[in-house]
Amino acid sequence: MYILGISAYYHDSAACLVKDGELFAAAQEERFTRKKHDFNFPYHAIRYCLDAAGISGRELDYVAFYDKPFIKFERLLETYLAYAPKGITSFIKAMPVWLKQKLWIKELLKKDIGYEGDVIFPAHHESHAASAFFPSPYQEAAFLTIDGVGEWNTTTFGVGKDNHIEIWGNMDFPHSLGLLYSAFTYYTGFKVNSGEYKVMGLAPYGEPKYVDLIMNELIDLKEDGSFRMNMKYFNYCVGLTMTNRHFDKLFGGPPRKPESQLTQREMDLARSIQDVTEEIMLRMARFVHRQTGQKNLVLAGGCALNCVANGRILREGPYQNIWIQPAAGDAGGAVGAALFAWYQYLGHERHADGVNDFQKASYLGPEYSDEEIEAFLKQNNIPYQRLEPAEIARRTAELIAAEKVIGWFQGRMEFGPRALGSRSIIGDARSKDMQSVMNLKIKFRESFRPFAPTVLVEHVSEYFELDRESPYMLLVAPVRLDKRTNSRPEHKNLFGIEKLKVPRSVVPAITHVDYSARIQTVDKKNNGRYYDMIKAFYELTGCPVIINTSFNVRGEPIVCSPQHAYTCFMRTEMDYLVMGSFLLDKKQQPKLKDDIDWKKEFELD
Repeated sequence: MYILGISAYYHDSAACLVKDGELFAAAQEERFTRKKHDFNFPYHAIRYCLDAAGISGRELDYVAFYDKPFIKFERLLETYLAYAPKGITSFIKAMPVWLKQKLWIKELLKKDIGYEGDVIFPAHHESHAASAFFPSPYQEAAFLTIDGVGEWNTTTFGVGKDNHIEIWGNMDFPHSLGLLYSAFTYYTGFKVNSGEYKVMGLAPYGEPKYVDLIMNELIDLKEDGSFRMNMKYFNYCVGLTMTNRHFDKLFGGPPRKPESQLTQREMDLARSIQDVTEEIMLRMARFVHRQTGQKNLVLAGGCALNCVANGRILREGPYQNIWIQPAAGDAGGAVGAALFAWYQYLGHERHADGVNDFQKASYLGPEYSDEEIEAFLKQNNIPYQRLEPAEIARRTAELIAAEKVIGWFQGRMEFGPRALGSRSIIGDARSKDMQSVMNLKIKFRESFRPFAPTVLVEHVSEYFELDRESPYMLLVAPVRLDKRTNSRPEHKNLFGIEKLKVPRSVVPAITHVDYSARIQTVDKKNNGRYYDMIKAFYELTGCPVIINTSFNVRGEPIVCSPQHAYTCFMRTEMDYLVMGSFLLDKKQQPKLKDDIDWKKEFELD
């Protein structure tokens, strides 16, 4: 039986195919259209899923859409009416798309893929909860879903047991942790629904000087983590911006202009909202534990991508285990909707062993064989060297040890926002210069951005204060004290970006200024080629840690195909590209012809 899950029309549209209850394929539309966070109906992602299974749309048994469009439409209408005549501009802008597309999912499916069967519509947060619980390793767990907004809900909690999830409580629009965080994302000059992770990365450079102001003026926070927002300061119910003039007055000025100089003020704002967010998520997690009594917690919704908060819940919360959906944002709703249909709607049994999840390491996207890659290289007269399978790990490890920057394109593309060793740019974590080189010459992005490590799973506790695997790069933990280097007294007085100049550990390229790291562990079972390569690096250098960042440049979706990978490789100062069994040396490559002005196409988010 085939079930297609779809998420669309807000951000990160995606499709997922479940075959006989197993995740078979999943991808985000942006990877095919090259528009980051593409919100359009995911025609390309659906086509990929169907082609991967070798079926047509007519052969699908069910389709599940990740929210209830008519209830979401009702929320929009009620909100506009509540504030009318304010908001008429955004109302006029939104209505045509709703009336022509968003309310007519069944007709779109019939017209574009020939599917005429039943369409199931779980609620938005049911889809999130399903995406967190059903692929998790647990037979029974509490769940917590936190995002901007679905139909009306912005946060839900409840219990998943066997093949069933049940929502026990919720918080509703306009009071929303996701929208509160996005308001500060907007105010600090980054793109909403895209730049939130930059705010998280900027936070360690700042001081929490605005925490009291946020707590006293913007929100009324309760002990259970619920809160009400003072809507006097926010514009998102009626306008095209997140904040308004009252917010500007409260924080002493207008929002920062995108791509303008970052100041200590933005760093302090980022630190303050991050601290508040962590406090809210911790209170919610503790409350849910008191209510449910569960030892396991699963998380989803865009706020579950806040891996700093996740790390604190793991270390400080009352749960023995937590599991987070790797595509925790709206893309993962496609997974949740499809699995909701299989388990909860159709009633199929579910058996979990408490250890292994059902996410297949999130390697659910397209893959390209050596034959397909070589055909691309030959067709375009691209110089390359073919490596024997045993050579790939050793040669790549030697290049990393020589401080070369390498594009790594192998196997099935990751589903979710993180590169996990299939579409990655990799480098030497021991290099004190690598963070700056990779930010400014490879990624063309802000210098403050930290890089994440991949570490062999059996060595994770030797380098980080973490006692378990973290395969999806969704947990932040401190670098161990014995791996840190002594700082000089004068370093303690550094502020802001100046902190970047200080090497802080034996793996400085992945150690953030607060000695934290966003960790990915890798094992041989789930990604053998990536594991073998890092193992070869370990045997060569004694270090089981490398840098792993996504294979893209600023503002670009992660590469999907050999063509995307080669183009990205040539536009940057990467030294080598390892694609399947083929090694490409930048020095041997002809200049890229007829290239577009990609820095305009891919704006900073």
